[in-house]
Amino acid sequence: MSQKIALVTGGTGGLGTYICRTLATAGFNVVAGYNSGGNHDKAKAWQAEQKEAGFDIKVAYGDVTSAESCAQCIATVEEVAGGPVDVLINNAGITRDGQFKKMSWEQWDEVMSANLDSMFHMTRLVINPMIEKGWGRIINISSVNAQKGQFGQCNYSAAKAGIHGFTKALAQEVAAKGVTVNTVSPGYVMTPMVAKIAEEVQAKICKTIPVGRFGTPEEIGRMVTFLAEQDSGYITGADMSINGGLHMH
Repeated sequence: MSQKIALVTGGTGGLGTYICRTLATAGFNVVAGYNSGGNHDKAKAWQAEQKEAGFDIKVAYGDVTSAESCAQCIATVEEVAGGPVDVLINNAGITRDGQFKKMSWEQWDEVMSANLDSMFHMTRLVINPMIEKGWGRIINISSVNAQKGQFGQCNYSAAKAGIHGFTKALAQEVAAKGVTVNTVSPGYVMTPMVAKIAEEVQAKICKTIPVGRFGTPEEIGRMVTFLAEQDSGYITGADMSINGGLHMH
């Protein structure tokens, strides 16, 4: 088979970086989607860091909240990677936490737009080409908080729960076309951002996790890569929970 092209939205972030790296190690032609507030130099610096670490990962700018910008991102991917997207990982997202009684419409809308609407924009652009060629992988990154809820995250939990509803519905529509659609729902993962949390706070969090530790970004990357591969074609509409037993269902 020819090398498959994989686009990871939010690819230059903490979790996105390791998803990109794992896919690249598995032989995919990887493009990291980024926004970074339009800071293109930051993205180029990230790309250079990956290159130094032995990973040849391309980058493509795109504001996932904008349909027009998403279309431009896909066009860039096709240009730099040399073809259409075979594997889409909808990983981009944000949080705007706060108790619901104090939550503003802006906090709600921004989270819905970045986490849920973004999935529509990006997937809509790649799904028809996937159907036409009879092969494709859509992998949507949700969260354990979509399954169990989380204090102060009515917006985030709702958006992330919506992701798996989208996954199950679309999976049924395209299953016979050679396209699979799945969700990965991480728990607490030791990304660079989490590593900055005070050690005593980390210890308290770990006590709530049955396996007694945070997950690693590499563990999430391996699951995503597994779902992206040819041999995973019988898995669709599934939600892969990677949370150390924090929530079992």
